[in-house]
Amino acid sequence: MSDATAASPIPTAHPRGKSSLFEQDALTRRRNAAETRFRLYGLTAIVVSLVVLAIMLFTIFRDGTSAFRQASLSFPITLDAAILDPNGNRAPEDLAKVTTIGYGNLIGQQFANFLAAEGIAVEGITDRDISGMVSRDAPGRLRDMVLANPALIGQTIDFTAYATGRIDGYLKGRVTMETAQLDSNVSVEQLQLADLLVERGILSVAFNSGFLTNPDASDQRPESSGLGVAIIGSLYMMVLVLIFTLPVGVAASIYLEEFAPKNRLTDLIEVNISNLAAVPSIVFGILGLAIFINFAGLPQSSSLVGALVISLMTLPTIIIATRAAIRAVPPSIRDAALGVGASKMQTVFHHVLPLAMPGILTGTILGLATALGETAPLLLIGMVAFVTNYPAGPLEGGVLDPATALPVQVYSWASRSDPAFIERSSGAIIVLLGFLVIMNVAAILLRRRFERRW
Repeated sequence: MSDATAASPIPTAHPRGKSSLFEQDALTRRRNAAETRFRLYGLTAIVVSLVVLAIMLFTIFRDGTSAFRQASLSFPITLDAAILDPNGNRAPEDLAKVTTIGYGNLIGQQFANFLAAEGIAVEGITDRDISGMVSRDAPGRLRDMVLANPALIGQTIDFTAYATGRIDGYLKGRVTMETAQLDSNVSVEQLQLADLLVERGILSVAFNSGFLTNPDASDQRPESSGLGVAIIGSLYMMVLVLIFTLPVGVAASIYLEEFAPKNRLTDLIEVNISNLAAVPSIVFGILGLAIFINFAGLPQSSSLVGALVISLMTLPTIIIATRAAIRAVPPSIRDAALGVGASKMQTVFHHVLPLAMPGILTGTILGLATALGETAPLLLIGMVAFVTNYPAGPLEGGVLDPATALPVQVYSWASRSDPAFIERSSGAIIVLLGFLVIMNVAAILLRRRFERRW
């Protein structure tokens, strides 16, 4: 710094009376204040969104994690041959004549006798109340065990049965002594007996694998309902949607982006693709009901029809994402390939498409993840039907068997009045969120795996 420079102080005001660049005037202060407020608005919007998301996830996990645990009763049962096989010949046709009513009476009597032998009793409780603590699913399960292995008849086995939804709710805090006084499906004496059974280790709450494997159940036995059919139906649909949409979507995108002439026809096609991506999903459900079921005669409530409807809805999204990925490849890649003698086809498939593959895969997986949560079109094609039988394998025509899907199962359980189904509805949402997280993580990993930088 020279002496002349050091001796010259920085002016604080313009000689003509104008403000200095180092001092904010009124206009600058207003502009800076507006920018500060805008940043504050954006930060507030993000915080509010995160808070709402946290509240939603907290509510779902608070109400739904208990669906993965189930109260069960463990006690010995003597399979009386006089009841289960009166003729004593162990013939399958004779054993099949004993209905679940007979097995239910046997279970109730054996459970009451076991409690009496153990000295576990509550004043005022009846044998009917005691047997009413065992799920109505138990007779069917015991009957299947006997039919599969008739040698069990006459033996005493350790049997584990689900407790009813009210007893299960009591152990999870959903049912109380006060609510039991107003509930015709449970009594205070049954809850008192449940406390004694917990102390003796006869009644316990453990992980419920049946929630992920069992089919749906009737309103009389919510404790035995599961997501088995819904998970299989969703997997079938997503695999079929991938088979239907990925080749068609990629081929259409390559043609429109690389080969199609720019004229009014292609402009019309592009506009219609964008419009189809914005059409409400229920419209595709109406279209699927009219074409695939009423006209083509495909079976209602099948995974194939659901996949066709979801494919129509997902295809525009995949085309748009694929075209964006192809368009993101620098033109210099095409020019270099053409410059060394590659044909247009070779340029696209050897250079452009590999570079666009990360974006194509990401867009496809995200489109499938969005389609996985669609409910309205599936309701219109009948996938809300009560399905208790597992569909066959994919090579055995299972895609034509009646099935349901995870979002439809959530809707079905949420529309029922029993609180146990509401709990399972939240649990199904957790499973659905798990599928979505897996698909989004797969999209990120695939993008990083195939991404190339230039």
